[in-house]
Amino acid sequence: MTRTLILGGTGWLGRELATQFVHRGDEVTCLARGESGVVADGATLVTADRTRDHAYSKVLGQGWDEVVELSYELPLVTGALKALADSAAHWTLVSTVSVYATNDAVGADESAPVLAAVDLDHYGQAKVAAERAAEQAVGDRLLIARPGLIAGPGDESDRFGYWVARLALADTEPVLVPEVDGRWVQVIDVRDLAAWIVRASGRRSTGIVNAVGRPHLFADLLRAAADVAEFSGALVPAADLWLAEHGVANWSGQRSLPLWLGEDAPGFFRRSDVEFRARGATTRSLSETLRDVLADERQRGLTRDRLAGLTRADELALLDELEKSQTARTVSR
Repeated sequence: MTRTLILGGTGWLGRELATQFVHRGDEVTCLARGESGVVADGATLVTADRTRDHAYSKVLGQGWDEVVELSYELPLVTGALKALADSAAHWTLVSTVSVYATNDAVGADESAPVLAAVDLDHYGQAKVAAERAAEQAVGDRLLIARPGLIAGPGDESDRFGYWVARLALADTEPVLVPEVDGRWVQVIDVRDLAAWIVRASGRRSTGIVNAVGRPHLFADLLRAAADVAEFSGALVPAADLWLAEHGVANWSGQRSLPLWLGEDAPGFFRRSDVEFRARGATTRSLSETLRDVLADERQRGLTRDRLAGLTRADELALLDELEKSQTARTVSR
């Protein structure tokens, strides 16, 4: 039986990985504080604080066939490597496409230059440092998976789910959107990402792979979300400058329009998936992910407080302001 150790494993992606490793028939152990959620059915939780001395004492000397590292904090990554790298047959580091130095090249692949790891409080730079440490310690037994934006049921970042949830909530009423002409979205369903990592682990795959989904026009995402949500209202676009002037942020966070990026990053949502596909990756349709996400959003509550997006009340106030400004411009002409 394959013995798999997940460093983490009780959070969103980690729990999905544990679930799929168990389903494959692995003996799965998750080493974590256990504060992010419950361990997957069939997996064993070893409770440990990885910032403490002897954090790995209960998992030493067990000849792990696979170790999966999810952290971006360098002290945690290096501590695990020091304790476990020499005795692991294969090591997978889950990194991110945020390691890349620029986002201006459409179709950039794994050879694109990465950031300098000088600020370990910066997520992308911290992941670069984690990659370097793993490469040095594990060598030719290492797989580095660089996912793009991860989507799917259970996502607590509230980014991808915002749109289908908001359209469902609005129903026949208007929804504020950014101008989306020529803009793209690229996501990977958490279940597809986990499935590929599990298969890659079984093949002892190594090297660096962009684990990204197919790019979709932002407009197509909104249309697909509207269909899934059975939305019959109007999508009301606002210009980037108007949104910025009214304190609406892009990408993520509260009082934002999630997934909306400026025109200076055309390549962020259009990274190459050629290597990923060549290594057997398959991804479900955007509509399937949206349907499952909407079911999850309904269960959690369409009117709940979110970590990303606008409240409905704030959105309606912005729509009113936008209508007034458009009316004023029309009158002035």
